Amino acid sequence: MIRLFVALEIPEEIKTKISEYKSEVINNNSELHWETPDKFHLTLKFIGDVEDELLKPVSGALEFLTNYERIECKLTRFGFFFKQGVPKILWIGLWADKILFEIIEQLNRELIKFSIPFEERKFKPHLTLLRIKDKFPEQWVTKFKNFNIPETIFTAGNILLIQSELLPGSSKYTVVKKFNLK
Repeated sequence: MIRLFVALEIPEEIKTKISEYKSEVINNNSELHWETPDKFHLTLKFIGDVEDELLKPVSGALEFLTNYERIECKLTRFGFFFKQGVPKILWIGLWADKILFEIIEQLNRELIKFSIPFEERKFKPHLTLLRIKDKFPEQWVTKFKNFNIPETIFTAGNILLIQSELLPGSSKYTVVKKFNLK
C-alpha cells in the first residue's frame, strides 16, 4: 500500500515569504513542530492508501491536469484549526482563482473511478505551517490572528502527485509525478 495526495506546488520565493512572515510574528521556537518550507503545499485531494498497482493508473488519470491554465493565488491571513478550544494547526490562507476549484471538481470525478471517495466538504485553501503538540501561548494565537500579511500574489504552475510516508514524529514526501499547467 502507498499513501498518496495531489497538491498545488508553491513557488520557492513564496515559501521563503511565508517563513519570513511567520518569523515576524514569533521567532522560530525550536520546541515547536514547524513544517519545513519544502513541505509547504496546497493539498487539492487526499487520496489515502491505495494498492501499489493503482499508482500508474491513478497517475495516468491525472494527465487532464496539463490542460489547465496556471493558477493565480494570493496569501490571505494566518488562522488556526482548534480541537476542543485548543489550537492544533496553524495555517496560512490562500485565495485562488476559479481554475483551482474547477480542477478540484474534476479531480473528484476522475478519482472516484478508483473507489476514492468524492470530497463533500467545501474546499478551504490553506497551507499547514505548524502542528501544535504542546501548549501554545494565547498571546501567540492573538499575534498570528492580528498579523496583516503584506500583499503576496503569485502564479502556481505545477500540480504534484505525492507519496507520503508516515514516520515516527514526522512524514516524508516524495513527488511521484509533476503535472505542468499551461
